[in-house]
Amino acid sequence: MIAFALRLAASGGRQAVARLMMIAAAVAIGVGLLLSTFSSMNAVNRSNERQVWLDTSAASRTEQASVDPLWWWGHRDYYDGKSLTEVDTAATGSTSPVPPGLEHLPAPGEYYASPALAKLIRETPADRLGDRFPGRLAGTIGDAALSSPDSLIAVIGRTPDQVKGARGARAVTTIARTRPVCDSQCWDNAVRGDAMTLVLSVVAGALIFPVLIFIGTATRLSAATREQRYAAMRLVGATPRQVSVISAVESTLAAVAGTAVGFGLYFALRPVVATVPFTGQRFFTADLTLTGLQALGVALGVPVAAAIAARLALRRVTISPLGVTRRVTPRPLRAWRLVPLLAGLGELAYFAFLGHRPPTSNGQVAAYLTGFLVVMLGLVIAGPWLTMAASRAVARRTSRPGTLIAVRRLADDPKAGFRAVSGLVLALFVTTATVSIIGTINHYRGTLSGDPQTRVAVEVSADFDKPLTGTVPTRLLTEIRATPGFRGVAVVHANPGGIGKGPATLHDPSPMAPSLVLCSDLAQTPVAGHCPAGAGVAAVQQYTFVSLTSSSRMQWPAAAITPAKAAKLPVQMLYVTTDGSTAAMERTRTLLTNAYPHYETRAVGDWGTDLQQELVGWRQLADVVLLATMPIAGCSLAVSVVAGLSDRRRPFAILRLTGAPLRLLQRVIGLETALPLLAVAATAIGTGFAASAMFLQSQMHYGLLSPGMAYYALVALGLATALAIIASTLPLLRRITGPEAARNG
Repeated sequence: MIAFALRLAASGGRQAVARLMMIAAAVAIGVGLLLSTFSSMNAVNRSNERQVWLDTSAASRTEQASVDPLWWWGHRDYYDGKSLTEVDTAATGSTSPVPPGLEHLPAPGEYYASPALAKLIRETPADRLGDRFPGRLAGTIGDAALSSPDSLIAVIGRTPDQVKGARGARAVTTIARTRPVCDSQCWDNAVRGDAMTLVLSVVAGALIFPVLIFIGTATRLSAATREQRYAAMRLVGATPRQVSVISAVESTLAAVAGTAVGFGLYFALRPVVATVPFTGQRFFTADLTLTGLQALGVALGVPVAAAIAARLALRRVTISPLGVTRRVTPRPLRAWRLVPLLAGLGELAYFAFLGHRPPTSNGQVAAYLTGFLVVMLGLVIAGPWLTMAASRAVARRTSRPGTLIAVRRLADDPKAGFRAVSGLVLALFVTTATVSIIGTINHYRGTLSGDPQTRVAVEVSADFDKPLTGTVPTRLLTEIRATPGFRGVAVVHANPGGIGKGPATLHDPSPMAPSLVLCSDLAQTPVAGHCPAGAGVAAVQQYTFVSLTSSSRMQWPAAAITPAKAAKLPVQMLYVTTDGSTAAMERTRTLLTNAYPHYETRAVGDWGTDLQQELVGWRQLADVVLLATMPIAGCSLAVSVVAGLSDRRRPFAILRLTGAPLRLLQRVIGLETALPLLAVAATAIGTGFAASAMFLQSQMHYGLLSPGMAYYALVALGLATALAIIASTLPLLRRITGPEAARNG
């Protein structure tokens, strides 16, 4: 029976070959995307494992008494919005442990850098970056210690006395091999594997779903002709099981070929996939690997799924030998199809308005992603019902023949109408939700947009429990003021006497005393606020200097202390404003870093750099989903329209013979596809906004902001492209509805 089915599939003419090639192409794309998703999950785990060594100082590691201790201090640095990880080391003997990726420890006055950092240092003027590192570059860090080709890491050689004074410096005898419970001393950029797995699972679903629709649509191509052929087989004695085998073999044959091509496509595109910064940085190509179980599951599972899809696509022919000739109008769809969509939105509403979100990060990720997945599934299930409701509403308000024919057919079989546009609808939902969430976070956290004044300041600060320095060297202030692009400098003094400290309250039993700033300094840095008229010293809350929003309108209260006395107090922070240019910002940062090597020097925008990298990764995922989904969904739409024309060419030919103009029939085809597209697309966009708003309110207490014009232009372009695809298939109607179609039907 299988051999007969193969012969039947191969001898079906050009139309059968074209159908099989389309199914194979769809399967190849789906397999390539699925394998890329699996390998990306594995790459996240591999990259996390290779950067565990950076967490050596997370706990004191002196288990091996026979090993000379190694003084270790990990800390963060930044350059032009890029995060750098630096580890200062000082050996106390010849047996001090060596981090991975190095042949030996750097001597004092030497440092090792990752290839990406070494290249950045070479290409950047020394006074902006290279002068922060002592001595000479002794070599590069090997890939065994890097999570990505883009990793910016330096291991710096120091003397023990130079390292001991740093906060968090520790003497260790072993290098971390497993990730400890992370605290403030963890300096890796590891991504939570479970969270990324859930996110990539959503991405895989969003990518694979349009491919499955395409397979089903291609399988239905010329379904009417094949159903008649299969019904004829039933009449001559074929059993339902035999017909099922024959109907599934065609798609299974194409799926097997497509799966093989998909594996080849995956291996060919691995270098391209590695460049997509899913986690904020690229992967090493070698990290994109598959487990044997994953490869076997895809190799066997995809053809089986294709066979099931083919069986479901042609399931009507096994009802009886006369099943083709006794088709009836399906029963009207019920409103229960809205339940999954409402359930997904209800889950998000539960977290947003009742405040019962899970207490752990992993629980929150699972809960929110589950809600979004249920909403996506709900859109697919509710789509046919919404199509039926929209068509009935239009039918009640129109009397034009073409419109009536189109909407009545949609009302009778809304599943067929929605099936063609479901891939596009899902792409619109994913795009709307992603753009809305990322755009709102960007606005509130100021990492990619916001008040430009807040990103022109560089500051170096001490902990609240100890001062940065007693006084600021005059030479340092002179060099800062001589930097091209300098605007102003404020010396923020500690406030040991608690001047201006507010009273204790129930909500804040130990309020922090504000810092003291001379009004002459505050006048140079207006972004931090201003003094009352006639005041000499202001009591300024220290959060002002690290805030991502401007405080230029804030008038701080005067402090009851003279400028001369305030100037003698210990210095808590140096706050420098510039014109915002990279040269001015990084030269200032280098001066402050060299002056205070045991403290981090940050530009205000650096507080959001790590989040910015994460958001860029999510935006890349959204771009991948959109760029992969839209073309596949567009092809599915075109194939669906062509399949509908092919299966109904005899009725259309008869209508043309009875006097129906060609323009009328073209209007019918256009409306049958455009109406569900526009109706359900509006629902998908609205649902995307609603789901995003509830997520933002629940997780971050942010109000949803409208996305920019680029989003609306993208949506309009996508819908216009879909309508253009529909229009491009209409000329086919003239060729397939000639008189010969009525005679040969």
